Amino acid sequence: MKTYSASLIVALSVVAWWATGAAAQEKGKEVLLKGKITCAKCELELTKKCASVIVVKEGGKDVVYYFDAAANKKYHAEICSESREGEVTGVISEADGKRIITVNQLKFK
Repeated sequence: MKTYSASLIVALSVVAWWATGAAAQEKGKEVLLKGKITCAKCELELTKKCASVIVVKEGGKDVVYYFDAAANKKYHAEICSESREGEVTGVISEADGKRIITVNQLKFK
């Protein structure tokens, strides 16, 4: 019974780690996100104000990462009226229940 319980605990821990995207969430680590770069207001209808975001598939679900203020200002005009596929490199944090990426580099496909 102890072996079964230990195996179950390990299995649940692995599933929990995978489901929360722990690999991408390591604080202070630079990550590469690939997905659709778009406007949270105009296309996704998530906010009342325009905001640049990247939508990434993680575990079969869409996960939204908001650009930091400087990157939003710099790149928003390019994606507000039409979303584009691309890659964003930066550091992830969380604020007000939202995932924020401090963009170091952005490449459109």
